[in-house]
Amino acid sequence: MVAMDAAFQRCIVPRCGATCDVAETAFVCPRCGGLLDVAYDAARLRVPRALREIEGRWADRADPLNFSGVWRFRDLLPFAPPEHVLTIGEGQTILQRADAVAGYVGLHPGRLFLQYEGLNPSGSFKDNGMTAAFTHARLVGARRAACASTGNTSASLAVFCSATGLMRAIIFIGSGKISYGKLAQALDHGALTVQITGDFDDAMLRVQQVARRLGIYLVNSINPFRLEGQKTIMFRVLEALRWEVPDWIVVPGGNLGNVSAFGKAFHELVEWGLIRRPPRLAVINAAGADTFYQLYEVRGLRWNGGVLDQTLIDGYYAELEARNARAATIASAIEINRPVNLPKALRALEQCGGVVREVTDQEILDAKAKVGAGGLGCEPASAASVAGARKLRQEGVLSVDDRVVCILTGHQLKDPTATVAYHSTDQRTFDEVLGQRGVKRATFANRAIQVSNDLDEIIKAIELYS
Repeated sequence: MVAMDAAFQRCIVPRCGATCDVAETAFVCPRCGGLLDVAYDAARLRVPRALREIEGRWADRADPLNFSGVWRFRDLLPFAPPEHVLTIGEGQTILQRADAVAGYVGLHPGRLFLQYEGLNPSGSFKDNGMTAAFTHARLVGARRAACASTGNTSASLAVFCSATGLMRAIIFIGSGKISYGKLAQALDHGALTVQITGDFDDAMLRVQQVARRLGIYLVNSINPFRLEGQKTIMFRVLEALRWEVPDWIVVPGGNLGNVSAFGKAFHELVEWGLIRRPPRLAVINAAGADTFYQLYEVRGLRWNGGVLDQTLIDGYYAELEARNARAATIASAIEINRPVNLPKALRALEQCGGVVREVTDQEILDAKAKVGAGGLGCEPASAASVAGARKLRQEGVLSVDDRVVCILTGHQLKDPTATVAYHSTDQRTFDEVLGQRGVKRATFANRAIQVSNDLDEIIKAIELYS
């Protein structure tokens, strides 16, 4: 890993290109107010000659840096000296070939893979970014860290604060906009939880204001160091595929941090000569929180080399305000109307030839049930990737022989209420939890069978249904 002074922060807007020190924590360009990247002095990079060189670090699992699924790739995110790294064993995730789900999507066997990030310590992909953000926070001497969250970021922040004991977690959530599975983590790990009237977008605005005024370190994905950690999800995908690049990466879209990180990862790998081409990227919105789909696919917004049509963005947000439109989806992790990483996501799609789609809550929960039946449980937002892949296959965008990786961002116990309601025999439970989101049927429900407390009746039921 190179010294800290080899890294710096740079505005993503090419016509600006302003830079600032790696230790700055405002996370916006000091010249134009745009988003920042973590960038590196190419002359001082010690990039491996081939990605396979990194794989050997698995053999030294007694070293916490090599055990981490983030920091064993430290040569590709070299912004901190090793002694400052904070790791809790994140990134021990799997890429599973999923033939049963491939059949549902419409792909040939052996062509669909599920990258399961639910195995992280806090149960979601957020830990990949949090270890990088916490490492940076330690470098700059932070004592408090804050986030706005629909649940997973708050859980990850709380876990890292409690596990390391170095910072106090302060979490902003909207009213009624977090699942109990995620809220339980924040509370159990000792975070100061502030619930405000409003939704995630309101909480995001307030946490940025509070962080600036009180000097609290912000860990939302506007923080470019978060995205450096999230890059490594793609490195692990390539590692699992024996360093062969898939045709497509399909990812749920909320605040658009993952697609931004993935685009940066592949751009750098191509630039550093470690892969020849990037995969294509598909971002999947929930229909009830489809800002990116509306702007990109419907209204034609593009990165355009960094020359964005800001009037188009402002006009769309003004329409949302005029209608008092709030994000509304069972996929709470992506229930976001104003994604902070919109410009970076646009850049990623331009670099990787991407597309955006929206899927309904019905499609999300049906896909979730198929994923679960295939052996991996995921939260609703995760299943948006599978539902989106299915839609892209139906449209002919994906071919039956494309090699496709769908990202499962979080564990199924992040939102058990939605799962139980989908499979419930109680219509009232189904209606109360899912009906209000427009979900009309449990297409692939696995309902419990009811039988009297009689041995013969129990055996008869088992013989009938098994």
